[in-house]
Amino acid sequence: MAVFEWTLILLAAAVALTATARRIGAPYPALLALGGTALALVNYSPAFQLDPSLVLALFVAPVLLDAAYDTSLRDLRANWIPVVSLVVIAVVITTAAVAALVHAMVPGIPWAAAIALGAIVAPPDAAAATAVLRPLRLPHRLVVILEGESLLNDASALMIYRVAVASLMSQQTDGWRLAPTFLLAIAGSGVLGHVMARLFARTVGRINDAPSQIVLQFVGTFGIWLLADHLGLSPIVTIVVFGLTASRYTAGETPARLRVPSFAVWETVVFVLNVLAFILIGLQMRPILAALEPAQRLVYLRVALAVLLVVVAVRAGWIATYMQAALWKAKRFGGGRWPGPILPTWKGAAIVIWCGMRGIVTLAAAYALPTASAGSPGVPYRDLIVLCAFGVVVGTLVLQGLTLRPLISALHIRADRSVDQEVQHASERLAHVALEALSGDHSSEARALRRELTAQINQSAREELAHQPTTHDVLRARIVTAQRQALVELRDANEIGDDAFHQLEERLDWAELNAQAMNEA
Repeated sequence: MAVFEWTLILLAAAVALTATARRIGAPYPALLALGGTALALVNYSPAFQLDPSLVLALFVAPVLLDAAYDTSLRDLRANWIPVVSLVVIAVVITTAAVAALVHAMVPGIPWAAAIALGAIVAPPDAAAATAVLRPLRLPHRLVVILEGESLLNDASALMIYRVAVASLMSQQTDGWRLAPTFLLAIAGSGVLGHVMARLFARTVGRINDAPSQIVLQFVGTFGIWLLADHLGLSPIVTIVVFGLTASRYTAGETPARLRVPSFAVWETVVFVLNVLAFILIGLQMRPILAALEPAQRLVYLRVALAVLLVVVAVRAGWIATYMQAALWKAKRFGGGRWPGPILPTWKGAAIVIWCGMRGIVTLAAAYALPTASAGSPGVPYRDLIVLCAFGVVVGTLVLQGLTLRPLISALHIRADRSVDQEVQHASERLAHVALEALSGDHSSEARALRRELTAQINQSAREELAHQPTTHDVLRARIVTAQRQALVELRDANEIGDDAFHQLEERLDWAELNAQAMNEA
């Protein structure tokens, strides 16, 4: 009962912290990090234990799937060079720099453990970046690069992490010889994610009950992660490919009465998982710090601070290097395909540098390190690794997360209208599709709707159909069906990106739900 009571208290506190974060314009993970730190200092806080082998599946799988579902493949392809530079090169450099630093400060730590720590703190967090960026209306290209990095760098970082942990836990085989196997598994993971998405879409698409479908979505998410893990593949890559593929194949098939509650449930679950991750790791800090001698505690805290500074400095150094190379190439040889006709700016680079907040993936990977047991010695220096990971998460979220909004304001960075223009373009097309759906119908209701649609076309179709009062619900249902199909075709033909697609999909969902409610009244 005590655990249940503490859970309720902590969840309520998390909601209060989130409301505070919205009020002051800060990312809610930053205040959760401060809350987790406070828990580490409370003597009477509860003791929660969770199987480390389940942590990555529990905390990372739903968060990654949620992020992958909203990612635009078209925009990722258009910006693949800067995204890859962050996903691969920045992760590798950060891992190497952290490993070298920690091994120099703590000579007794095995290289594999130091590299595992570097991989744990290397990937920035998708939820933290999105919480800040979405309301601020930054240039679309910046948002695509940052969200693409946060989604894909987990795969590269956790591949290094798995190799390092395998090397530590293997008693007879050099774990680093497994690296080629892991690389080959990436391809298999992509195939598995694609196939499972196709099969899952067909299976779940036959279920018309919203609670049952939502439950199966979570069962499928965790099941696919565990299947990939049992097959020796990369669960991260499998889930990302699964989410990207599923978003393409379910867009025109899932009715609004199923999609709207599903999105609401997933948003809530991702929030709760972030809360639990910060709570669990925060609760691990108190026994770790209490078990250390004062001198050793000081050494560990000094190492954690040094790791935090190196993580921030390496990201800044790499992005500055990338900027210099991009501008030099454009000056000498022209923009070409890279860096493109629109050159990157140092203001944009400053935002990318300062969006290096770490979060739930770093916490989950640290917690998932094997502990000492009767049959295994566990990962050496695990307490140091967990402490450093927690320090990097709290430090980046507080230092960067709380200052990112003022930095954007100080740099006077404004949003472009690329997504708005795509929304306007698609809205006009959908209005024409609606007129075509009414062709041949000469009723008074159809004539009224034609006048309404024509007025919207003349106004660049910027009004939301979903909120216009109407009594012509049968005709509206026909319009929504035709518009939904046309919207999917626009996205599949790459005339619009996924950001514009999801905005308009939401409008059509509400239009469909409103029409259904009126018909049932």
